[in-house]
Amino acid sequence: QENEIKLLTAEIERLKNFGCLGVSPSLEGLRDENAKLKYRLNFLRKSLQEERSKTAKSMININSCLQEIFGAAIQAAYPDLENPPLVVTPSQQPKFGDYQCNSAMGITQILLKTKEQKVSPREIAEKISKNIPANECIEKVEIAGPGFINVHLRKDFVSKQLSSLLMNGVQPPAVGKRKKVVVDFSSPNIAKEMHVGHLRSTIIGESMCRLFEFAGYDVLRLNHLGDWGTQFGMLIAHLQDKFPDYLTVSPPIGDLQAFYKESKRRFDTEEEFKKRAYQCVVLLQSKTPDFIKAWELICDVSRKEFQKIYNCLDITLIERGESFYHEMMKDIVKEFEDKGFVQVDDGRKIVFVPGFPVPLTIMKSDGGYTYDTSDLAALKHRLCEEKADILIYVVDSGQSVHLQTVFAAGQMIGWYDPKVTRVTHAAFGVVLGEDKKKFKTRSGDTVRLIDLLEEGLKRAMDKLKDKERDKVLTAEELKAAQTSVAFGCIKYADLSHNRLNDYVFSFDKMLDDRGNTAAYLLYAFTRIRAIARLANIDEQMLRKAAKEEVLILDHEKEWKLGKCILRFPEILQKILEDLLLHTLCDYLYELATTFTEFYDNCYCVEKDRQSGE
Repeated sequence: QENEIKLLTAEIERLKNFGCLGVSPSLEGLRDENAKLKYRLNFLRKSLQEERSKTAKSMININSCLQEIFGAAIQAAYPDLENPPLVVTPSQQPKFGDYQCNSAMGITQILLKTKEQKVSPREIAEKISKNIPANECIEKVEIAGPGFINVHLRKDFVSKQLSSLLMNGVQPPAVGKRKKVVVDFSSPNIAKEMHVGHLRSTIIGESMCRLFEFAGYDVLRLNHLGDWGTQFGMLIAHLQDKFPDYLTVSPPIGDLQAFYKESKRRFDTEEEFKKRAYQCVVLLQSKTPDFIKAWELICDVSRKEFQKIYNCLDITLIERGESFYHEMMKDIVKEFEDKGFVQVDDGRKIVFVPGFPVPLTIMKSDGGYTYDTSDLAALKHRLCEEKADILIYVVDSGQSVHLQTVFAAGQMIGWYDPKVTRVTHAAFGVVLGEDKKKFKTRSGDTVRLIDLLEEGLKRAMDKLKDKERDKVLTAEELKAAQTSVAFGCIKYADLSHNRLNDYVFSFDKMLDDRGNTAAYLLYAFTRIRAIARLANIDEQMLRKAAKEEVLILDHEKEWKLGKCILRFPEILQKILEDLLLHTLCDYLYELATTFTEFYDNCYCVEKDRQSGE
């Protein structure tokens, strides 16, 4: 932007000279050009100003700053080394300083391999330390053990960052160009109820969207509903039999799950019904109005049920089911054929992707399309129409090979370059019961998600009454506390486990107010709010104090809490890269316990014994 401003300014000067010399063939054209350039110049200046002011207000990623400092020191100490290792991590114990640079050991190995020089890591660490450039954040460095460089931060630097945080609020570091992120999550099937398996995709996907939105990205949240396919044939045929006047009177399908089971039983046992079901599929796919109406009715009943769950868990989604991509599928088949990737096997059209043993079937022998076709159509639309820079599929681990094959096919045909566009499968494990087996009801059925949420509400209310909250809260406050605790605990229990692992669902554990749970964090948060309320201090007063006074961090618990607060941007950067949200939960738990230590050692509020103030 700065370069463009320089060039534009020079161009405007040049045009001015043309006008003065009177050599311009069209003075009008020049004025126009001049006006356009000035407009662009003003726009750029304003945008640069906004970017700078945002950056000035943003939290600083201290780890990144230290990496820059040590990167420069290693470059100065060893200018011939290409891509030397740069390892900076927070120290695990206060006696080893605040951060550690552990690059010396790696450099020792490189010097030995490439230059056959045997130099001790300690010697390398000393050379790096001598070349550290002047900076505002390091107080001193010490070399420990075989060559660790322990870094002690300057107290005035930390104090300044905390004051800035108080004045500007929690502003994440600027992300540069506003990239577009598309997240595919939740994705239940029409006519089937959402079960516990959908819980993880829905919670993890929603949280990833909030994370990218908070960091300043443009996020599109997509619900890839299973709303198209052969199962609709039997559902429509059953609808016609059970509610023949469905076109004029809205059918009272209360229990869609039972309706689905009835139609499936008929499909499996009645030959005549099965034939009709297949005819219905053909008529639906050829967009016959009455059949489209029947399909829409069935989809609407499902949608209402899904929405109840999304409302409970505060989930925002744009529906874009398989039917959305239906019209694009023939073009997908043609594109793969035109590029010579299609083979015919027993009437099916298949595509082999290098490195994957199982081919994609893009057309069945009867001319119908498959999940492979709709997933390829969705991938292309998200990349080429939505222009996604980052594309995340929050889908269970069982789909891993299928998705990797689809992504590789997209690369093979030239829809995206993985160096430019990030396409990722954010996989997750299954939900287990407390017996460590797949989570089922007593009768062996899959647990319905709505039942699980209702059970959570009941347990949260029991817990609140145990603590006698019903005696101090109004009915409205009690209800708000009940939903916060129930749904907060269900979400947090999922997010606080590494999503790649299976996780054991336990109401007792998630509602415990000790340990890394939502109940404990809510308790810590309430305690912090209570301090501000008791001390009678509002945000305005805090901001004023931050502006006028220097924050002195003398007590070891103050110092520990200050540094912990400022680690937030590092955590944010890590989870934006690896999409493992439990790291944020671990950090919040550490922050809450560090605050409790500080609170127990450093009084924030005391009562005046005489006045009670």
